[in-house]
Amino acid sequence: ERNDVSDRIPKLDLHGYSLDKANQMVKKFIIDSFNIGYKKLLIITGKGSRSKYINNPYVSEKLSKLKYSVPNYIKNDENLSDKIKKISAANFKEGGDGAVYVFLKNKNKFKE
Repeated sequence: ERNDVSDRIPKLDLHGYSLDKANQMVKKFIIDSFNIGYKKLLIITGKGSRSKYINNPYVSEKLSKLKYSVPNYIKNDENLSDKIKKISAANFKEGGDGAVYVFLKNKNKFKE
């Protein structure tokens, strides 16, 4: 039975964090995971759907801002973007719309 790091999917749940704090946590999580050798991460941003203001697009948009800003933050930070192969929506049972997978490049091939 293999107990390889690459078989496990580390998770980071950002529910309840401010944008700045969430971005700091994402950065540390991705860099640490890359250095350990993980290949796939799950980041739970939340959907912002707990909003009672669902009919008010301005308020509900703010509540779901992590869902949009976290992938943008990752793509626009050069310390992170060069470690990443791709970002995609998580499958339904792992959070669907409220979560993203981050696929990391192979650390051992990174030096080439």
